[in-house]
Amino acid sequence: MAKINKNELERGAGLLLPISSLPSPYGIGTFGEEGYKFVDMLVDAKQKYWQVLPLGPTSFGDSPYQSFSAFAGNPYFIDLDYLAQEGLLDKNEMNKYDWGTNPSYVDYEKIYNSRFIVLRKAFENSNHKKTKAYKTFCENNEYWLDDYSFYMALKTHFNNNEWLLWDEDIRFREEKAVKTYQNKLKKDIDFWKFTQFKFYEQWNKLKKYANDNGIKVIGDIPLYVSMDSADVWVHGRLFELDERKNPINIAGVPPDNFSATGQRWGNPLYDWAAMEAEDFDWWYRRMKSSADLYDIIRIDHFIGVVRYFAIPAENDTAEFGVYRKGPGKKLTDVIDKAVGDKQIIAEDLGVLIPAVTKLMNKAGYPGMKILQFAFGNGPTNEYLPHNYDHNNQVVYGGTHDNETIEGYFKSQKKEKLKYAMEYMNVDDPSKLTDATIRMGYATSSNAAIYQVQDILGLDNSARMNEPSTVGKNWQWRLAKGQLTKAHMERVKSYTCIYGRD
Repeated sequence: MAKINKNELERGAGLLLPISSLPSPYGIGTFGEEGYKFVDMLVDAKQKYWQVLPLGPTSFGDSPYQSFSAFAGNPYFIDLDYLAQEGLLDKNEMNKYDWGTNPSYVDYEKIYNSRFIVLRKAFENSNHKKTKAYKTFCENNEYWLDDYSFYMALKTHFNNNEWLLWDEDIRFREEKAVKTYQNKLKKDIDFWKFTQFKFYEQWNKLKKYANDNGIKVIGDIPLYVSMDSADVWVHGRLFELDERKNPINIAGVPPDNFSATGQRWGNPLYDWAAMEAEDFDWWYRRMKSSADLYDIIRIDHFIGVVRYFAIPAENDTAEFGVYRKGPGKKLTDVIDKAVGDKQIIAEDLGVLIPAVTKLMNKAGYPGMKILQFAFGNGPTNEYLPHNYDHNNQVVYGGTHDNETIEGYFKSQKKEKLKYAMEYMNVDDPSKLTDATIRMGYATSSNAAIYQVQDILGLDNSARMNEPSTVGKNWQWRLAKGQLTKAHMERVKSYTCIYGRD
């Protein structure tokens, strides 16, 4: 009898829309009313998946892939109108703050300067500490909640500097210093616990609404964690740090056709021997927590589980790093145990080696196909649909790291455009975006996911992220009413034609 693969995705379609990109009167998307409306639109269009970006609290640069915690949620996503409905905020007062003037972009500086003032007012007005729900939440999340909340209170105390710049006694977590600061910052610690309570309370309701209506939520987690995080400060023994707690080697990828100097991400590397000595307990807890947040978990840079690139921390570029062997199946066994009946997607983009394919096949993890990668190197290109050799994978027009489909074709040379038009049988370059969307639905891949920007036919002004750049990313938002019934009818049509409903 054939073995059942629990990670085999159901044939279906979905849209990628980060929470930050939802419409909202307060400058950034939240778990509020517009999230429920988006679920309704997915249901009406016969979709099965809603993919979001990581939900963790963001640091400098605003990237959801650089978070203060691998467990905590972003307080920006707490819906203020719901807090007002609870009597914790005055709606008139909320409208006094400057949340930005452009509904299509997030102004992170304005959000940062206003959001926490408002959330602290809600905290002051709340009696959550007396409720059973809050006490249960604290008990269930004890492993990370106290550490994260203490960490954020300390960051505030030390002018938001990273922990390597704190006073030495607390940087090294000396017992006396820990007790002193815990007493001194008690109220601030309670505030950060409150933000997590409200984050999880609102997210769980929205996710339940999606699930009750047949929508599975695909979440995204980075393989690595930020140096400026509670995880590294508390669990430094599990990372490659020297005796002064500075990183020895950091993560990234070597030079390639896209970057002559490679990508130096700056994340500290795991000490995999130390992780294994503790039975990968931190990873187990991390994945169990992620399984509570999502129905399907996409692990970013999954290739690093098998083979990872180590760059000496003193190097300014990724030119002189070396490859090392990762934990492989030892880690995926722990991941599978932690997530239970939830599913995994492996982001396997990049230079794929046989060992990665072998591990994915053993674990049954679906990989990814990007249609923007398909139109180079002729008919043998592995991203062209006629070369797909199995169904258990996810096809994308592009991800958050790519150009929009419209932007991609506008930037291509005549030869590539000619081949794309011949392949998709269109007679005008202006039809390529729609043809690419339709082609993805027509593939054998079990899941087809498109960014909302591509459904709208937007150019690169709506691009979510351009890797290795800072200051212009993670800002795009969906304006209220921009995604229309006509857009979703087209999505529904393609979904039904190709048996994804």
